[in-house]
Amino acid sequence: MFYNTLQKIRLSFHRERELCRFIRATLGYYPRHVDYYREALTHRSATAVGGTEKFNNERLEFLGDAILDAAVADILYKHFPDEDEGFLTNTRSKIVQREHLNRVGQELGLHNALRCASHSHSHNSYIYGNALEALIGAIYLDQGYRKVKAFVIERILDLSLEHFATADKNFKSRLIEWAQKNRKQLEFELLDSGLDQRRSPVFTSAVIIDNERIAEGTGYTKKESHQAAAEQALKRLGL
Repeated sequence: MFYNTLQKIRLSFHRERELCRFIRATLGYYPRHVDYYREALTHRSATAVGGTEKFNNERLEFLGDAILDAAVADILYKHFPDEDEGFLTNTRSKIVQREHLNRVGQELGLHNALRCASHSHSHNSYIYGNALEALIGAIYLDQGYRKVKAFVIERILDLSLEHFATADKNFKSRLIEWAQKNRKQLEFELLDSGLDQRRSPVFTSAVIIDNERIAEGTGYTKKESHQAAAEQALKRLGL
């Protein structure tokens, strides 16, 4: 029994040392409270029946999601002083989308540090993005908002803000080019306009090809609704 207890202590010490090394290599500092990071990097599958962990990262994911939204909004607000709410909202949604966060999580090497059941990797395609949000929650609790903001700028905004802001502006032109090349009749029709819950104007437009409505999109301007509808049309057309 004494030998088994000693082995568990050694294993625990080794895991904590490895976790601290990972945090130092990934975030650039040693943690003040390593438990936050251990929790952030523990998937719920590790706490299921037969699992060895008591806590998982779902609560920290909830916190990190909110902190990330706030940090990105803060950065965009200051970087684009002349843009309206619709532009800022759409740009933020691109930055915090699941696919992007999941890619960043993988590039940070979270797959090497995340504790989870082996089947979870294949059943949850956003497991690393979720862990990234939990990690942001841990950074916030351990180091504060300024460190979170620096992390977002350095690791999540790996492309320029202008890239995210203009990433979809070519959807309409791509669709027009495709229609001309294939001799299709293309129209954009405004279906509806009104106000959202915050009393901001919102528009819904449709893409019509050869008199058939194939996609719709919504935005805070007519132009944005055209772009959103064109994006959906391109997806439907497999382009």
